[in-house]
Parts: sequence; C-alpha cells; structure tokens
Amino acid sequence: MPGAVAAPTAGMHFTADLLKKLGRCGVMRTAVTLHVGTGTFRPVKTDDVDNHKMDSERYIVSSEAARMINDAKASAGRVVAVGTTTVRTLETVVETRGRIEACRGRTDLFIRPPYKFRVVDALVTNFHLPKSTLIMMISAFAGRDLIFRAYGEAVRQEYRFYSFGDCMLIV
Repeated sequence: MPGAVAAPTAGMHFTADLLKKLGRCGVMRTAVTLHVGTGTFRPVKTDDVDNHKMDSERYIVSSEAARMINDAKASAGRVVAVGTTTVRTLETVVETRGRIEACRGRTDLFIRPPYKFRVVDALVTNFHLPKSTLIMMISAFAGRDLIFRAYGEAVRQEYRFYSFGDCMLIV
C-alpha cells in the first residue's frame, strides 16, 4: 500500500530544543498520521467549490493520541494542530465517529468556509498557494479577510511561502 507523497512540513519548524522548551512549559504533544496524497495540493479549478472533490487519503490515530486529545478537550485544554494534515485527520475522526478514538481510515474531507471545527483550537501551518484547498481550510479556521490580510503582510515582509517557507500560528 503506498504512503504519502509529501512530508508534513509544518512540523519541520520545531527543533529538538524548541520541543524541550515547550515541554518544560507544560505543553504536551502527540502524533497522528495522514498519508498525504496529491489531491491535497491540487488547485481548485471548479467555479463552485462544492463541486471540487478531494482525493481520499489514509490516516491513523493511535490509542495514546486519542487519549491525550480527549483528555485535553475534557480539561478545557487546547488542541493545537501542527499542519493541515493533522486538522483533516482529527476533524474526520470526530465527524465519522463522534469523538476522537484510536482508528485507521480514509478521509476525503474538504474543509472550507463555513466549516465548524470540533476538535482543533489553534493551528500551526505554512503559507499556502492561492486557490488551494489548504488556503480554503485556513480561511475556514480564521476567516477569509484575516487570512488575506496576513498574507498581504507576509508578502510585504518577504516571508517565504510553500512547504519549506515560514509558518504562522492561527489562534
């Protein structure tokens, strides 16, 4: 069975030293897996975004990850997703199962405005291409106007875009 076609690049911003510092501040972390396919990067070419079809991708949520995420939500903690792949995985699991639980499956979830997020409270992500499903997802998260203002500032400040560029924290 084939794996991912791309690395989860948002996590590349976290050095071992930064992860240690976050741990000392009480930030807990866990991992989920989404085997990213080419559909994640395919631009939306339909006039009506409702007609765009996402390719299906495989995901895995371990029992440890499910426990930690559910514990965070139950204790009014925040779930900060690192990367859009994490968002798609978590939101798919809660939409299909009603809560986060250990599982394997496939997702073709296309998150776009006015999507209501049920798990993710904040997001670390890279700057994405226009007309992509990824920029639509972050627009659903933070609002189109705010995202486009942030992108305008990123261009003015000469931030680096795409997979190996700069990242942003959306709260």
